[in-house]
Amino acid sequence: MTPPVFSYTRGTAPVLVTLPHAGTALAPGMEERMTARGRLLPDTDWYMEKLYAPAADMGIGVMRASYSRYVIDLNRGPDDSTLYPGRPKTGLVPELTFDGTPIYQPGQMPDEAEIGEHLIRYWQPYHDAVAEELARLKARWGWAILWDGHSIKTEIPRLFEGPLPDLNFGTNQGASCAPDLINGVVNIAGHDRDYSHVVNGRFKGGYTTRHYGQPEQGIHAIQLEKAQKIYLAHEDEPWPIDTARTHKISILIGKMLQQAISWRPE
Repeated sequence: MTPPVFSYTRGTAPVLVTLPHAGTALAPGMEERMTARGRLLPDTDWYMEKLYAPAADMGIGVMRASYSRYVIDLNRGPDDSTLYPGRPKTGLVPELTFDGTPIYQPGQMPDEAEIGEHLIRYWQPYHDAVAEELARLKARWGWAILWDGHSIKTEIPRLFEGPLPDLNFGTNQGASCAPDLINGVVNIAGHDRDYSHVVNGRFKGGYTTRHYGQPEQGIHAIQLEKAQKIYLAHEDEPWPIDTARTHKISILIGKMLQQAISWRPE
């Protein structure tokens, strides 16, 4: 059975959580063309639905992608523009895993026609739904907050130097949301001494944050990239979850989301 492009539970709060890299489904015909490493989908944002479990109880809508970022990266623009100049580009349809291993067997990369098809079939419906939901929330509340949830291996030398902080907040250098909104959220994170954090460090927000975050139009966007060490038993195959760690960080995520719900524009 073909999975839907995304799953969505509609909420009543002025916050929308998006999980664009949580999916593991592949487009028809992809798997047999991929390398053994590529088929493991090592760059998946594992167990996002567990980390964001508190959202539903708080009336927050959650949109979770069903398909792998290897099908098409929903957090990249349709023009595949570079997000971080001077760094290796992970790509709208990546050829390499984050550590530089080929995803496809030689000569089996998707061509332009296939990429165009994936844009139409997977990328566009997802972003149409995000835009529609943000418009609905803004019409109801007068503003809307998009919270883009991610996770990544703590150390990936090909992409960045050294280990990441535990919690990496991105607001496109302050352009995607009101200062008092992100300050309130980060203040909650700072109260928990078990986790380190940074704002607009290595991760400043991808396409979703940069495109939708328009505070002057009443749409605010925050990206949270979490180091996977804070909730996995270890960060390598098969990426086993640590239930206690996951529960602990999900509580903190719930507190930060509650702060976002409580925020009011000046």
